[in-house]
Amino acid sequence: MNNIDLKNRTAIVTGAAQGFGLAISERFINSGAKVIMWDIDGETLKKSIKKINNPKLSFDSVLDVTKFDKVSKEIEKNIKEHKKIDIFINNAGISGPNTKVWNYPIDEWHKVIDLDLNAVFYCCKAIVPHMIKNNYGRIVNIASIAGKEGNPNASAYSSAKAAVIGFTKSLGKELADKNIAVNCVTPAVAKTRIFDQMTQEHIDYMLSKIPRNRFVKVQELASLVSWLASEENSFSTGAIFDLSGGRATY
Repeated sequence: MNNIDLKNRTAIVTGAAQGFGLAISERFINSGAKVIMWDIDGETLKKSIKKINNPKLSFDSVLDVTKFDKVSKEIEKNIKEHKKIDIFINNAGISGPNTKVWNYPIDEWHKVIDLDLNAVFYCCKAIVPHMIKNNYGRIVNIASIAGKEGNPNASAYSSAKAAVIGFTKSLGKELADKNIAVNCVTPAVAKTRIFDQMTQEHIDYMLSKIPRNRFVKVQELASLVSWLASEENSFSTGAIFDLSGGRATY
């Protein structure tokens, strides 16, 4: 494993209790960062914190990131405790049900859009003024290859992730004159708890589309995110980094 220098940096990772978020948190800690883990699943978060067992895991928050007032207050609280937040990883997300558009439940549509898109906006809206004040920041938004390709029977998820790609490009341009980088990663699916929300037919469909003929490993995503979150990434911003095993066509 290559060393990415994140010493003296403080990061917030959303959806940090398992999967991509947990792998990113562990990689950040191993790279010298302090990590604040956010997740709505308190029990799984406690287990993950116990597993990591590292003093650099300085704080954890059971938090619903679809509520802007709660996000804003939590960021203020984290800044007060740690003096600064250098890195923000928008990872929390759900896939929603696998069904046709005309059968898609409206309440489920709103749940997916609220967490996979609106929460990214809320978190960025709350953290960016602090990063501007410090003239330093690294934001990485975890989207999906579904946002590029559009998976059938996953219209809400595909739509939300496509919007995150556009949002990243917009925010990256808005902050390009500052020492703040905003980038996005579009991974293929990994074997995480998100599989529990999908049908086997949909899982098989996604695997069939990956030329490498396997799912991405959470550690592979964490490696790319770590570089994007580092000071070494001094030029790339508003960019979309593919991690689809060859599936992406652009």
